[in-house]
Amino acid sequence: MPNQKRRKDVRNLAIIAHVDHGKTTLIDALLKYTGAYEFKQGETAIMDSNPLEKERGITILSKNASLQYKGVQFNLVDTPGHADFGSEVERILKMVDGVLLLVDAFEGPMPQTKFVLKKSLELHLKPILVINKLDRPNARPEEVTDMTFDLFCELNATDEQLDFPIVYASGKDGYAILDLDEPRDSVKPLLETILHRVLPPIANPDLPFQMLVTMLDYDSYVGRIAIGRVFHGSVRVGDAVALVKRDGTVTRGRVTKIMKYRGLVRIEVDEAIAGDIILISGIEDVEVGETLTCVEEPKGLPTIKIDEPTISMNFSHNTSPLSGKDGGRFLTSRHIRERLLHEAMINVGIKVEEIAGTERLKVSGRGELHLAILIETMRREGYEMEVSRPQVILKKMGSQTLEPVEEVVIEVEDEYQGVVMQALGARKAQMRDLKTTSAGTRRMEFVIASRALIGFRGDFLMITRGSGIMYQNFLEYQTHKGELPKRQSGVLISHEYGDAVAYALYNLQPRGEIFVKPGEKLYQGMIVGVNNKGTDFVVNALRRKKLTNMRASGSDQAIALIPPRQMTLEFTLEFINDDELVEITPKHIRLRKLHLTEIDRKRVRHSAQSK
Repeated sequence: MPNQKRRKDVRNLAIIAHVDHGKTTLIDALLKYTGAYEFKQGETAIMDSNPLEKERGITILSKNASLQYKGVQFNLVDTPGHADFGSEVERILKMVDGVLLLVDAFEGPMPQTKFVLKKSLELHLKPILVINKLDRPNARPEEVTDMTFDLFCELNATDEQLDFPIVYASGKDGYAILDLDEPRDSVKPLLETILHRVLPPIANPDLPFQMLVTMLDYDSYVGRIAIGRVFHGSVRVGDAVALVKRDGTVTRGRVTKIMKYRGLVRIEVDEAIAGDIILISGIEDVEVGETLTCVEEPKGLPTIKIDEPTISMNFSHNTSPLSGKDGGRFLTSRHIRERLLHEAMINVGIKVEEIAGTERLKVSGRGELHLAILIETMRREGYEMEVSRPQVILKKMGSQTLEPVEEVVIEVEDEYQGVVMQALGARKAQMRDLKTTSAGTRRMEFVIASRALIGFRGDFLMITRGSGIMYQNFLEYQTHKGELPKRQSGVLISHEYGDAVAYALYNLQPRGEIFVKPGEKLYQGMIVGVNNKGTDFVVNALRRKKLTNMRASGSDQAIALIPPRQMTLEFTLEFINDDELVEITPKHIRLRKLHLTEIDRKRVRHSAQSK
């Protein structure tokens, strides 16, 4: 519109992509070129500040950074690529005027590429396509460009959105080019493209102050910190502001601190004006999606629509006999409740509900990974807890029961195609597409119920001998698919408290895979391994070899134990049944039965059969 005022000295943009397509590395290259951050020798992926992000190589929480180029401030936001963190992506896109869509020059568009692109197109943003990882040996940039254009068409992009600029880049090698024949020496072509193709923010400093809160942070000194973009007007430290809640009610507060980003560092400023992305403290009851505005004319901006959770789990304090013996600092229900409520406050993708009559809490999220990251974070902070098997969240629509369904894309060598199709067919998956990639692998697309995927990833890695690639993405709610196959194996259950003995474990090995090593603390009801015969079996893992004064040739040789399975959070959450729990402490992850004694388990089984 001709009467709209725009700030020519600012560009607000987000970087969106599929997992591991190089968003964070490209931001590193931009910060390095413009001198916004002074890199130390060998330092990489500085945007992934969270230890879990560095270990897993994925972005979990969106990050802000800024850089200066030709007198213009670029406010960059690095967004998560995994669909489980979709609530982060949706909020970030409300703050920006343009997006860099990164696509791997070899893999091409993947499920999360489609997810994040769809979100940006719905908000009428005009993407800049960056074909990244040009340094890969099998890069096919022209073919990937055509595939991405087809994806734009599939998502009903407008003619204006289809007229996107294309930049070829390698974040790792620190260059960007507009033509494949150009010299590859810096990321300047990408910065020039952003400067000319991302619209300056609409910003009228003369209108009343309005800011949409898109993220929250917390500081023990200043309390809640609201992060968002100033859409209109200006705000100064000490100003009284109104908070327009989601339900339309209005409360008041006073701004005690304003911060902006310079590079990766937060700096305090006295004033912020329309177009700025800022952090404000002083408003204690602020929530994500609410509007901070002037006291005289408190008008709210449109709230943010956030996708509903699809998976839930029950959390409770650790009730095992080993509670408090593994270095945990936060052991009580109160500690866990406070921590989860704090998480729900700053992470809108998480919902926490009390379970009546118990000390357990029902925690809902966007997927297994979403909840697993929360659990691992709490574990590292010193919390001890027990969690139940993940359950999908069902919906009722009239007389119909609906359940979440996901798109799954699998890429395997030709020899594994049959076993993968058989395994997914048993879980009532429907194949939508099958094609051979330019690398000679088979890429298959399925639609499958979310609950059928619980526990599948471990099986998938086993049947493809670790060579398969699998991506999943929430699709929609569909009618309930009925009964699905359950875990075929039973478990071996310890019958008493004590230290595991090598001789006993050696004799249990023929029954199935073992989860514990000699000397490990056990207790009654703890799961020590798999029983391949399909039933639960109580065993004595403490039994020692009886000593005699007779010696026989070969009988006293050293016991050769197969190394036990590594107890990872992902494996345990996928493995357990409804009557089992995962015990999580700072030092150990253990499996146990919900009811520790065999008498209690028999009583529950009898009660269930009599109903």
